[in-house]
Amino acid sequence: GIRVFMHGASGQTQGRLYTESVLKSLGIPIANSLTTAAEQLQHSHFSYLPLNAFCAKLNQLIDLRELLGLRSAVHTVVRLLNPFQARCTIQGIFHPNYRNLHQQAALLLEQPYMSVFKGEGGEIERNPDVECLVQSVIEGQLQEELWPALFQRRHLKPAELQPIQLQAIWSGETTDEFAQTSIIGTAAIALKLLGMAENQQQAYQLAENYWQSRQREKFLLNSEKM
Repeated sequence: GIRVFMHGASGQTQGRLYTESVLKSLGIPIANSLTTAAEQLQHSHFSYLPLNAFCAKLNQLIDLRELLGLRSAVHTVVRLLNPFQARCTIQGIFHPNYRNLHQQAALLLEQPYMSVFKGEGGEIERNPDVECLVQSVIEGQLQEELWPALFQRRHLKPAELQPIQLQAIWSGETTDEFAQTSIIGTAAIALKLLGMAENQQQAYQLAENYWQSRQREKFLLNSEKM
């Protein structure tokens, strides 16, 4: 019942697996305009819209990374875009020092609820092997909260990832301790930001319940289509 809107850009770095490619491989349609995205949010509660489809000029500036060899301030600006004026936004950064920059920018933009943390590869994806400092804006107030590591030892990550692995984990065909805990841990941060949990323990429990019930929800959706 929670509507999730994502936007992003693809193709600046060779050898990387981008969200847009993963969604296509999973058969999830990509929106081509804000209108289409709004329709998808209404009907399926999820939409991904490429930056080029709603702000081509910014996308052109993002593409300059290949020429310049490094990120620019535009990458920070793009993360702050909120075309649907969502009440809650969540951001991932790679360099920890940028957390405060995003937090202060969200305050200036009068974003009511925003959280930012150092994500895996800079994405909005929690690494459960290490502690996670989440800096937020909550109704005009700056806050920060430390989420402790969920494992005592670090996991050895695979050298290469394939979208089919995500599908297999979702369907229950395979298990992956690191991936599952990352999914639940990331969802817990979002659920707490949404005000659906009062503390970390409640947020983890709710995220765990959602994860465990995913197969039942999938069955019900498939039954409705039959």
